[in-house]
Amino acid sequence: MFSEHPVNIEYAKHVLFGEHPVNAMNTEIDRFPVSDLPNRYSIKRTALYERLNALDIKPQKLGNKSYIDGYQLQELDELHAHIQRGGGIADFLQEQGYSSSEHTEQTGQLAQADQTGSLMAVVEVIASRLVPAIVSKLTPAPTPLAHLEALERAYEKGWLLSTSEVAQLFRLSAKTIRGYGDSFEEAGFIFTRTGTRAHGETAWEVSKLRSEQ
Repeated sequence: MFSEHPVNIEYAKHVLFGEHPVNAMNTEIDRFPVSDLPNRYSIKRTALYERLNALDIKPQKLGNKSYIDGYQLQELDELHAHIQRGGGIADFLQEQGYSSSEHTEQTGQLAQADQTGSLMAVVEVIASRLVPAIVSKLTPAPTPLAHLEALERAYEKGWLLSTSEVAQLFRLSAKTIRGYGDSFEEAGFIFTRTGTRAHGETAWEVSKLRSEQ
C-alpha cells in the first residue's frame, strides 16, 4: 500500500503550541479563495506566494478567482503555526518529509526572495542538512519491527498520534498521510482522524482490525 520515503524515524513528541491551530474542519472545505489567505494569516501577498511555492501548492482557477482545497489549506495552516512558533519554511519542509530535490529547489527560491535575511537562510540550510546527517550516525538503527511495536503501544495506551508521527513511523511524508483521507489501514492497524493535537496537527486514533472467526 505504501511506497518508501527516505526519511529518518524519530519518536520525539512535539509539544510546542501554535498561535493559529489547524481547524479540524479544513479538510472538509471543497475550496478556499486565495484572495482571503493574506487576511487569514495577516501577511502580505508576496509572503503568501512564497509559502505556496515552498509547499508546491498550485491554486485552481475558477472564473476570475483562484482557489485551494481543504488539504492544501491545512498544509498552509500547519506551516503558519510552525512559523508562529519561531520556525522557518526550510526546516518545516524537512520535518514534513519533502524530497531532497524539492527541498534544494525551494530553499534556493526562498534565499533569493529574502535578500535581507540571506545569511540566516544560508545558516538554516546548512543546519537542516548537517544536523540530520550527524544524528543518523550517532543514533542506533531501529529494528525492522520498531514501528509496529510503537503502534502496538500506542494502541494499548490509547495515545493519539499526530500526522508527522504517523509519517515518521512509516517513513512517509506528512503530505502522503494526509492524502489517505479520514481513515486508512496498514499492518493490521486502523488509523482514524479524530480532531487535532495541542500544537495544531491532525490527531489519529489507532485501533486494530478484527480477525475473522
